Amino acid sequence: MTGAQDKAKPTNGMSLGHAFRQIGSLTAVSRVVGFIRDIAFASFLGAGPAADAFLVALKLPNMFRRLTAEGAMTNAFLPSFVKLRAAEGREAALGLAAEAQIILILVLFGIVILAEIFMPQIVMLLAPGFAATPDRLAAAIDLGRVTMPYLPMISVVALWIAIVNAHDRFMAGAVAPILANICFIAGAISIPLFAVDLGVFQALPIAIGLLVAGLLQLAFLFFVLRRLSALPKLQWPHLSNAGRAMWHNFIPSALGAGGMQLNLLVDMILASLLPVGAISWLYYADRVAQLPLGIVGIALGTVLLPRLSTAEADGQKANFIKALDESFVFAGFFVLPAMIGLIILAGPIIEGLFVYGAFSSDDAVMAAMALSAYAAGLPGFVLVKILQPAFYALRQPGIVLKISIMTIVINITGSLILMPLLGHVGLALATSLSGLMAGSVMAVLLRRRGRLGGGCFGMMGRILLATIIMTIFLVVLAKFSPGLRHFMPAALWLASQIVLGGTVFLAAAFFFKAIPAGLLRRWRH
Repeated sequence: MTGAQDKAKPTNGMSLGHAFRQIGSLTAVSRVVGFIRDIAFASFLGAGPAADAFLVALKLPNMFRRLTAEGAMTNAFLPSFVKLRAAEGREAALGLAAEAQIILILVLFGIVILAEIFMPQIVMLLAPGFAATPDRLAAAIDLGRVTMPYLPMISVVALWIAIVNAHDRFMAGAVAPILANICFIAGAISIPLFAVDLGVFQALPIAIGLLVAGLLQLAFLFFVLRRLSALPKLQWPHLSNAGRAMWHNFIPSALGAGGMQLNLLVDMILASLLPVGAISWLYYADRVAQLPLGIVGIALGTVLLPRLSTAEADGQKANFIKALDESFVFAGFFVLPAMIGLIILAGPIIEGLFVYGAFSSDDAVMAAMALSAYAAGLPGFVLVKILQPAFYALRQPGIVLKISIMTIVINITGSLILMPLLGHVGLALATSLSGLMAGSVMAVLLRRRGRLGGGCFGMMGRILLATIIMTIFLVVLAKFSPGLRHFMPAALWLASQIVLGGTVFLAAAFFFKAIPAGLLRRWRH
């Protein structure tokens, strides 16, 4: 084996805590840059027709991306890649990656061509309420045609990230979204530079920035894989036995990912029937809720999939259980206080982050209500991100599909019941309820399969006590210090509450011995 190949061997000795810190810290940077991006969106687009049109156009490639690449392809490919590498060696695994890559490219280019032709019909499916506002409909159609070519680029990037993750190199996958967010920001701040008023097409520079982001991400991952000597070759499409097995798992994985995307589609369709701005209010609220979900849930899920796949391939059941138990503790330490903080501080968060330029105080009130509703479901969303990799590592994607169908039924039923009563907040509540149910069912099923232990319960109880102390402090602070708000800017008041609440939580966690050891310990590898 060459020196480059030796360098590319997976470092299976890396602790879960070290891997989580590595990817979580970069994901946090990505989310901060993402917030700057969303502040730019709010400042230059606001929550009106132009923002609604762009968000519908952006939904299309993102929906297909999560369906074909980040969802189904990654979850079906990575366990197959790890298993084949263990059984037949690294070259055979890279051959499987080459098979997956060429089929992905050909299929997605076909989807792009069809989408460009039938974009008016697709937009009407995504947002039927746009029929009442022809300018907004026309803008969504044209912007959708600009953003759609992003799909094959970002899907190949997602496949390449899966290969990098299989080598226990998680930093590249966390850096790639930062590049995309920088391009988004550049597109947003260039809007005022246009000599003419773009009207509802105001988001065109951002849509162009999306395509630039796809090219930059491809180039970045290309160099990363070449350095690992793990770049899949371009070849004529054909299927090996391992490839057939992978695509066999891909079908239920795709349908499972499709269930989650259908939930988002339902929210988009129903929100388009509400007053102008509802789509944008839900978007900004969801972006804030995605911060802890991204840093904790997605980071842990990314680390867990190759780790659990390796443990299952090697028959190491104890390591499988230990990894999930550790993940529960890491997740609980961040998610429980984050959920409470987002619910209590929803108003100051939205006001401090987004009330600039075209985003009004009324928009902030509506988005804050949606944020509180999304935050209630945060434990469920994170549970799903942690536990889904376990089923894919066990090569049981059909279970994820059945649970996805269940969440669709819960989300649609809840949305139809709650939307007439609570408007856009009802849509967010229904989504949270479906996430809580999905996470709970997954935990029960893994417990019955003997893959989920109870070693985390003691730590979770101590984390809950620290969270209760923080909750009492934030409620008292909000009740007895309203006058302080008038002496400082909204962003500074928000930062003060977050710092004070976080300090109280950390002090209580230290007192109750609720800080996970893996977050503080220096690991050698």
